[in-house]
Amino acid sequence: MNENQSQSVAALGGICRWLARSETSIRVIATTLPSHEVTTIFKALTLILLKEMALSHAFKGVLILACLHSFVLPDAQGDALYALRSSLKASANQLTNWNQFQVNPCTWYKVTCDPNNNVISVSLSSMGFSGTLSPRIGVLKNLSRLSLQGNGITGEIPAEFGNLTSLTMLDLENNHLTGEIPSSLGNLKELKLLILNQNNLTGAIPESLSSLPNLSTLQLASNGLTGQIPERLFQVSKYNFSGNHLSCGMNSARSCASDSGGTSRKPKIGTVVGIVGGILCLLLFGGLLLFLCKGRHKGYKSEVFVDVPGEVDQRIAFGQLKRFGWRELQQATDNFSEKNVLGRGGFGKVYKGVLSDSTKVAVKRLTDYERPGGEAAFQREVEMISVAVHRNLLRLIGFCTTPTERLLVYPFMQNLSVAYRLRGELVLPIGHLGGVFDKMTKINDKTKIRT
Repeated sequence: MNENQSQSVAALGGICRWLARSETSIRVIATTLPSHEVTTIFKALTLILLKEMALSHAFKGVLILACLHSFVLPDAQGDALYALRSSLKASANQLTNWNQFQVNPCTWYKVTCDPNNNVISVSLSSMGFSGTLSPRIGVLKNLSRLSLQGNGITGEIPAEFGNLTSLTMLDLENNHLTGEIPSSLGNLKELKLLILNQNNLTGAIPESLSSLPNLSTLQLASNGLTGQIPERLFQVSKYNFSGNHLSCGMNSARSCASDSGGTSRKPKIGTVVGIVGGILCLLLFGGLLLFLCKGRHKGYKSEVFVDVPGEVDQRIAFGQLKRFGWRELQQATDNFSEKNVLGRGGFGKVYKGVLSDSTKVAVKRLTDYERPGGEAAFQREVEMISVAVHRNLLRLIGFCTTPTERLLVYPFMQNLSVAYRLRGELVLPIGHLGGVFDKMTKINDKTKIRT
């Protein structure tokens, strides 16, 4: 090797040493250029320096490889993330700047790095992915947050996730993950939040999760998990095991969810919808009840009674009549005993009664007033007789009404009848008194009452 060749080799060696010392500068270049372009540039630079050297081809190759090895090695972080992109089946319009030829992934969408260009956070929530999780993600030793909730990810959780020893949060909620929870997650000693709600996970909860010293939130609701829950997991600040087939809830002394709150988003939405739905149902029911009540009141166009709280205490619009209580008349007639029946009419029976002040009365009970014409007959008799004053008309003392009863109270006439008073007939047995009331109603329709 002559002097010029020695100088060229020395210069090439100096360039390589400078490049090796200037790792930060190389990473800046690599961040903005694809790796194949970086390789082309440095190859060209090396070939220019070797152009004047009469070296063997083998020696050229060794120098080129030795020089390029220090700054164009593939980036393991970028390869792992690109493998995740591929396994998630990202579309052409998703994660467009995730370039597999780009050495450093720190400028990629949804990727965060620390000052030393280590990937520390990947957040890909609610992006509509439908693929699986790549086990190659386990090489990201500095990753502290991984969020993939709200997608349609299928398959199992790779056991390699247990290699993410810096991970503090793992959120895979609301996907379609199957299989068991990897026991390797017990290696994540820095893990604080583990959220696996609303998937299709099966099997038992790994005992290894009990050894996580920093775990403060454990969300495993709405899966298909079975078996016993490790006792130490009930000491986690926020936990939720509901919606599984685990040893908690009604058949256990342990609650399936912590008091400090640990319910997933979907159950919260379900609770809100349930409350709103219940309120709407109550409003609809109340409106329907009000409508029916109004319709019922409208049905009595000539109603002359007004309901009051308690027993139906109603007021007649004509005359001054006494309002009797149902209990009062029930006691007066010995609970409407058949032995006190004076007669029968078209709309009910007439009973003999004795009031608490020893006054004898005749109580007409309309037991069939709800049939067509019954209520009208009752009202007509009350309206007409309450204002009528005539020596041949029996005076009405009072009345009683309940939701199911209509009763009229007349003075008891010993051994006489209304028919005798009106038509001068012979005295009729007292049992004919009930039929006389119905005749009186017909007479009222034909006779002008003088007041």
